[in-house]
Formats: sequence, C-alpha cells, structure tokens
Amino acid sequence: MVCDREHEIAAFQPQEYWSLDARLTPDGSERNAFLAHYHGENGKKKELNSIEEVNAVVEAVKTAAFTVKTVKRQERQRQPAPPFTTSTLQQEASRKLSMTPRRTMAIAQQLYEGVDISGEGTVGLITYMRTDSLRLSDEALAAARGFIQGRYGKGYCPEAPRTYKTKAGAQDAHEAIRPSDVELTPERVKGDLTNDQYRLYWLIWSRFVACQMSNAVYDAVSVEIQAGIHGFRASSSSLKFSGYTAVYEEGKDEEKEEKEGKLPPLTEGQGLQSLGFQPGQHFTQPPPRYTDASLIRALEENGIGRPSTYAPTVSTILDREYVVKDGKYLHTTPLGEVVNGLMEDKFSDIVDTGFTASMEKELDDVEAGNKQWKELLGAFYAPFRAELEQAEKDLEGVRLKVPDEESDEVCDECGRKMVIKSGRFGRFLACPGYPECTFTKPLVVAMPGRCPKCESRLMKRTGNSKKTGKQYTYYCCEKLTSKDENNRCDFMTWDVPVADDCPVCGQTMFKKAGKGFKRPFCINEQCENFTPEEKRGGWKKKPSEGEEAAAPEETNSEAAKKTAAGKKPAAAARKTAAEKKSAAPKKTAAGKKSSASKKTAVRKSTTKKAAAKE
Repeated sequence: MVCDREHEIAAFQPQEYWSLDARLTPDGSERNAFLAHYHGENGKKKELNSIEEVNAVVEAVKTAAFTVKTVKRQERQRQPAPPFTTSTLQQEASRKLSMTPRRTMAIAQQLYEGVDISGEGTVGLITYMRTDSLRLSDEALAAARGFIQGRYGKGYCPEAPRTYKTKAGAQDAHEAIRPSDVELTPERVKGDLTNDQYRLYWLIWSRFVACQMSNAVYDAVSVEIQAGIHGFRASSSSLKFSGYTAVYEEGKDEEKEEKEGKLPPLTEGQGLQSLGFQPGQHFTQPPPRYTDASLIRALEENGIGRPSTYAPTVSTILDREYVVKDGKYLHTTPLGEVVNGLMEDKFSDIVDTGFTASMEKELDDVEAGNKQWKELLGAFYAPFRAELEQAEKDLEGVRLKVPDEESDEVCDECGRKMVIKSGRFGRFLACPGYPECTFTKPLVVAMPGRCPKCESRLMKRTGNSKKTGKQYTYYCCEKLTSKDENNRCDFMTWDVPVADDCPVCGQTMFKKAGKGFKRPFCINEQCENFTPEEKRGGWKKKPSEGEEAAAPEETNSEAAKKTAAGKKPAAAARKTAAEKKSAAPKKTAAGKKSSASKKTAVRKSTTKKAAAKE
C-alpha cells in the first residue's frame, strides 16, 4: 500500500487552477471589509484555469455593482466522535501525542494492568485496549452522565445516553476503550502516572466523556453576492454553545482548513463597494503520503487485520527498513521497492489488499462455524505451494541488487555524491567509491537558513541519549563534524531554523521546537531585534545529562560541548553528581547522630523530672 501510494505520487500530473477573491465592504470602511470567493456565472459554478480567465472576470466586474443576493442564517450542530476502539486510539495518539502505534499499545497495556494510585491502591485505569466494538455498558453510561451534570451542568448532558453502532463484522467481546472509573479524572491521578501514561489516559478519558455530551452549536451565515452575471460567495460561523468541545475535539490527518473571516451585518439587496481583487494561482496536489494514523485507517477501511495486528504491522515494515519516516510521513526505501516488486511478481494473487480482506472474512466464517478450516487451508495451500516452488526455481542463483539511494551530500574526500546505506545502527551516508574511498558520515537533513557564525548550511541531526536511550533532535552547522579543525564551526542549537531572515540584521531566524505556532525570533545579540531567551516562548527543552554528553562526543569539539550542554561539560556534571551522592550519606549520618543526641537529652530530662516528683 505504501509503495502504491509512492507510485501514484510519482505518476501524478499537477493541474493549474486559479482562485479569485473580491475584497468588499458595505460602508466603504476597511474595518468592515471581508473576502468573497468567486463562484461562477449565472448561478452555475465555474472553474478558473488560467490567468487570462481571471483577468476577464476582473474586467467584467470592475464596473459592475456588487449586491447582496441572499443571506442565509442557520444553526449547525456537530456531534462528538464515538469512544475509542484500538484503531482509532492508535490514530488519535499518533495525531495528538506523536506516539507510534507500538508505544501507544505499550502504555495502554500499563494503564489496563493497573497503576498505584494514592489512596486507591493498584487500579486498572482503562478497560481492555484491544477491541473494535463501540459498545458501552449501562453502568459506564450512567456514571458518565452523572459526572457531566455535576461538573459541566445539565445543558451539557443530552436527554438520552448516546449509543454508537459497531461496524459489521466487529467482535463484540469487549466494550469500547474507556476509563474504568470516570471519577478518576486525569488531574486527580496525574501525580501517580508517568508523563506518557498521563497523556494517553487524558486522551481516553476526554474522548469517553465527550462522546456522552451535547452537540456543539454554531451560528452559520452564508452570503451570495452578485456582480453582473458573475457570482461570489462568503460564509462565516461562530461558536454558540461549546457542548462536547469543552472537553475534547477530534484531530485531523491533514490540517488544511482555512479559517473563515467574520462577516459584517448584511441584508438582502444591500449594495457593496469593492476594495480590490486578490487572484491566486494553485496546482492540484498528489495524494498525501501515509502517516501512522492514515495507514492504520486505510488498513481498517480495507478490512485488513484485527485490533491486535495494526501496531505490529506498521512496526515491522519500519524495523525491516522497507519504509522510513520523514517527519510523520512514511516513504518506501529502495529495499522496500525491490521486495515489494519481487512479491508482486511471484505472488500477485496473495500480495493484494483484496486477497487479505477476503481471507479475513473466510477466517471469520470458520469462527462462526460456516466453513471447515481444513478445507480453507487446503484451498489456499495447494496453489501457494506451486507458486513457491516456481519462485524458488526462477530465483535460483539470482542475486537481487538493491539500488543505491543517492543524496545531495558530497563526499568530503573525493567529491562524489554520497549514497544512503543501512547498517546495524540504522541508515547513514557513505561514499559510493568504496573500497577506494571509505568516507562515511551520519544521515542529516538540510534546513532552511544559514549558520549565524560562518554562513554555511544548517543541518538537522538526531542522537540517542546514553542515559535514557531516547532520541533527541538538534540543529547545527554542516561544518560541525569537519575533520579539518581550521574549517570547523561549533554552532549548535535546540531551536529550529526557519526560512525567514531578520528584517533588521538579515541573519536567519529561529523558532522553538514542538507542536503549534511558534513566533520566529532573532538570536543575534548585536541586533536591535534580538529576543532574549526568556521571551522566546514555547517549551524549553531541558536535555538530560546523557543527552548533553552525546552530541559533544560525536563532534569532539570543546566549544560544541558548551553550546550543546548550555551549562557545563558532561564530565563536570557527572563529577558534581558523584560528589553530591558521596556527600549525602555523611549528611544523613550526621543528621541521625544529632537526632539520637536530642532523644538522649530528652530521656535524661524526663528521668530527672520523675525523680524530683517522687
């Protein structure tokens, strides 16, 4: 499926199209201006395919009077998403928490098996996490409704409990994934959970509560505007009642929705003034590459796999390097293309989504008692064995070569374009001139902008913490690992370089790492536009001691150590930690001695008082 998507993208031919927006105002003021999008002629939709067509429309409406033809006001409602199944949990955890399916299921297993909660003991926080059912028990529904009314008010609780229809063929042995006790809110148990456990529990708890809340209500306005024979349209919506969105909103794979501007009060027949036109050139886009979330959704939609198989399916193609991740998107490797091509050539009837889905259905028939398992296996194995024997004959003595994946990087020693190789520690760049040239270097990603110290390219690199084993990302000058000490540059940062240059000094600007919009800032201390660290916003990454040590060891640069660690070299940090550790027992011993002396003095004083009293 990933290979097929790559072939679709490679074969895609983009088509040009244009949009045309008119900037209109009811009273001539910029304050009440809004954008109306071109719709078509004589009430029919028309596509604009060239700049000539756009110019023709602009010329036609320049002298025409813009009039509000219709104004429709209506109330729209959005329903909450159903509770989680295994598939939707993995998809949403990937979108919102950036968790891999394997990691999601491992954390969910911990929440299901039980966590020590203060005042409660060991508690299984969620129901069984391998399920494709949307059923919820009556007890869970009653508890959720009582909780919603108590915390949010009666308006947020619908008149009747919401029930969701489970898809045909789903196994209904287990409920949907939900918290075992809705009263154990994420805030209440946060102190007893790890960060990942808390985030996943918050996701499950919020989705369950939201699925039993009232609809969100929006006030929507849509306006049709006429200018001669040409029509324009504008719309806007505003939240009237938050409903379930007060707790949770479902994520999306592709965040491409444009926010609608607010419309001024308009009435039918009202005249409008034009403040100008905004044409835009666009090209159709190929289908997007799969992400973890969209691939799992595609597997489910095609009837491939079961709740327990989604995570290992995605993990396997990544572990074997048939597929690699670029950001959140999945790309096939040359190895994956070769393996997939071989399998499609020799086993075309098996390496097919239709076969896999039909096999799932036939296995369901066996489970239901409608088909004998021996007959099913016999019907499959006889032709499969013949294909297997034929493939062995065809491939006898044949050595398949995996083509090299060429990169844009140039070998530092011989100048050849380097290729991407795979080794026991992952993918890396190697010179294709081996064995004459043995130069290798880590696989890096070029970033926009220029190094603020030497104007060279900026690179994105990853490393693994020796202490925690977790992967981290940093950004550095391409000359950071140069073998020539005179040509080496020590620039490193945790912040992300952006394509924008500072309008004052012209240096590359940076932004904080992490999700969401982060405002770019200038790091040039000599610039009037310089932004101090405390005013840069975002989440400040605090690397562990192992992370501080990893990058400098890779670069062998003392200056890089200071930049990466930010505070002190790793050796000094370890020494300080060791000194504190050795000092701790002494302090404890001294504390115990002092405490014992106080107890002895108290006992003596008590004895003297008792003797005096007698």
